[in-house]
Amino acid sequence: MSQKLRMWLDLVAGACCGAILTSVTMTRSKEAVAQAAKPAADLSTVAADVETLKAKATDQSHVMQDVSYHFSNLWFAGQHENWDLANFYASETKSHLRWAVRVIPVRKDKLGKAVELQPILEGLENGPLKDLLNAIAAKDKSEFETRYRRTMEACYGCHKAADKPFLRPQIPSQPESPIINFDPHADWPR
Repeated sequence: MSQKLRMWLDLVAGACCGAILTSVTMTRSKEAVAQAAKPAADLSTVAADVETLKAKATDQSHVMQDVSYHFSNLWFAGQHENWDLANFYASETKSHLRWAVRVIPVRKDKLGKAVELQPILEGLENGPLKDLLNAIAAKDKSEFETRYRRTMEACYGCHKAADKPFLRPQIPSQPESPIINFDPHADWPR
């Protein structure tokens, strides 16, 4: 290729790049000006938005229903020695317990005293729930059953601390989800 042709192509390529950069820069500048021109939300609008979001947010009982679902299915996964599924349900239980505490981190007892739920959750996670996860990792059905019951007792301790002793958990008699096959060796579909 001749040197003149190469210079000409370099010039055309440079002009194209310059045009593209100018176009992008001008578009972004227009967007920035438009954003800056928007009026700031006043406090009454923000307060109304917060109230709307509060009305749409889930309550703790809904989250605890999810905990019940996962913890019940965890029992049956352990009974069938489906350790991968048991680990999944234990992890989901832990995740949803954390969500429940984010929804209501402090409850009032009958006397109006604040009951901090985060320390109770930390005790559960670092004690009985951790032991339960260890039993699952060890694939030890007997230890799983013992640790499951101890975790359930700790859950009831939280219910009592929150002045809800009438919420007494029990070993489930049937899975929460009839569609899940707990057999770790089953083929799909059945």
